[in-house]
Amino acid sequence: MAVTGAVMVPHPPLIIPEVGRGQERGIQDTIASYHKAVKKIAEWKPDTVVVLSPHTVMYADYFHISPGKSAEGSFGRFGASQVKIPVQYDTEFVKVLSQEAQAREIPAGTLGEQDRRLDHGTMIPLWFLNHYDREYKVVRIGLSGLPFSMHYMLGQCIQKAAELCGRKIVVIGSGDLSHRLKADGPYGFRKEGPEYDERIMQVMGSAEFGKLFDFTEDFCGQAAECGQRSFLILAGALDRRKVRAKRLSYEGPFGVGYGICIFEVEGMDPQRDFLHQHEENVKKEAKERSEKEDPYVKLARQTIETYVRTGRKISIPEGLPEELYHKRAGAFVSLKEEGRLRGCIGTIAPVRGTLAEEIVENAISAAVKDPRFDAVEAEELDRLVYSVDVLGETEEIASPEQLDVKRYGVIVSKGIKRGLLLPNLEGVDTVDEQIAIAKRKAGIPEEAEDIKLERFEVVRHF
Repeated sequence: MAVTGAVMVPHPPLIIPEVGRGQERGIQDTIASYHKAVKKIAEWKPDTVVVLSPHTVMYADYFHISPGKSAEGSFGRFGASQVKIPVQYDTEFVKVLSQEAQAREIPAGTLGEQDRRLDHGTMIPLWFLNHYDREYKVVRIGLSGLPFSMHYMLGQCIQKAAELCGRKIVVIGSGDLSHRLKADGPYGFRKEGPEYDERIMQVMGSAEFGKLFDFTEDFCGQAAECGQRSFLILAGALDRRKVRAKRLSYEGPFGVGYGICIFEVEGMDPQRDFLHQHEENVKKEAKERSEKEDPYVKLARQTIETYVRTGRKISIPEGLPEELYHKRAGAFVSLKEEGRLRGCIGTIAPVRGTLAEEIVENAISAAVKDPRFDAVEAEELDRLVYSVDVLGETEEIASPEQLDVKRYGVIVSKGIKRGLLLPNLEGVDTVDEQIAIAKRKAGIPEEAEDIKLERFEVVRHF
C-alpha cells in the first residue's frame, strides 16, 4: 500500500456554519470545492489520513508528530464549543514515520506536545471529511522553521512509512494562502500577497512541485502565507509519482487566499524527483556563482570551507586586492542556504589589523558562532551563498527622513543597547521596517522613541 492521493485545502474557521453564522456565504465556491475534495478522499477509502497543519505546535528545528492514542478538539475559541472533532491516532504509523525520519537525520517525533487538543488547521478538513467517511485513523504533523527541502524530505518519509506499514494513506495539506490581499484584511495589503496566490495556485493546480523551491522565505514572509510548508510536505509524499492534479477553486474575499486542489496518484514517474533536481540545481548554481565571486567573497568562502573541513584558520593568502592588506574597516559576512539566512556576523568598526583579517574572523564566526544557528556542516558547503559587506564611516542623523533603505544601513541605540541592519535587504522596503528590525535585534522596545540613529553606506561584494 502507499499514498493514494492528497488534497490542498484552507482552514478558515468561519467556514464552519456554527462559527460563521452566515459569513460563510461569502465563500460558497470554497465550501462547494471542499465537499468535492473530501468526497474524493472518501472514494479512496484511506486507512489513515495524515493532516499537515500550520496551527499545531511548531518548532524552529523539529517536526512535532501526534503522540498518544487519541485526541479531541472543539471550536470553543471560535464561539462554537458544541462542535467537537475526536480522532484515533495511527500509533504504528507514527512510530514507523518517526523512525524513518530519524534514519534520514530529520528531527521529527512525538516529543514536545504543548496542548493535546486538536487545532483548527486539523479539525476543519476532518469536519468536512466526517460527512462522508469516519472509518479512518489520523496522524497530525506540525511544520517547522527548517529549510523547505527538509519539509519535502519529511513527505518522502510519509511515503516510505506508508509502504512499510501497508497502509493506504491520504495526505491533507492544510493551509491558507496569503493574508495580505486587501488593505482591510488581517495583515493589510502587500503586492506580494496576490503575487504569491497567483503563483502558488499555478504550481499546485498543475502539480509542478519542483517550483515550490523557487519561492524564497523572504517572499513568503512578505506575503504572510501559512500553507507553503504544508504544501512542500504534501509534494514530498507524492515524490516520483505520476499525479493527476485538479484545481477546484480559489477565493480571497476577506483578504486571505483560499485554494483547493486534488492530487490523485496514477502510478510511478521517476522523472518527478523534484528534491533531487532541486539539489542538483543548487549545486550547479553555487559552482557557477563561485566562479564569478570577487576576491572578498572568495576569501570568505575559502576561510569557511577550510575551517569547517579541518578546524583550522587559513593564513591570509597572497594576490588579494591591496585594499584588503592595508585598509581597516568593519565588515559583515553573510551566508544563505536555500534562500534563507544561515549565518551573519560582522563588526561595525574595525577590530583587526587589516580588512582581510576582519573578513576571515567574521567568516568563521558567521559559519560556526552565530547564536541563532547551528554550526555549518561540511555537507552544506556546496549549497551556501556568500556576501561580504564592507562598512563605511557611521554618522549620527537627526531623523528617519535622512535614511534610505536601499542606500544606507542603520544603527539604532538606546543606552547600552545597539542594533544594526544592513541596507538593501530583500523584504525590507521601508525605513520604518528597517528601524523596527534594528530595534528588535537590539532588544529595544518597538514603541521606544528616545533613540539614537546612525547611518552608514556599504560596499557589497558577491
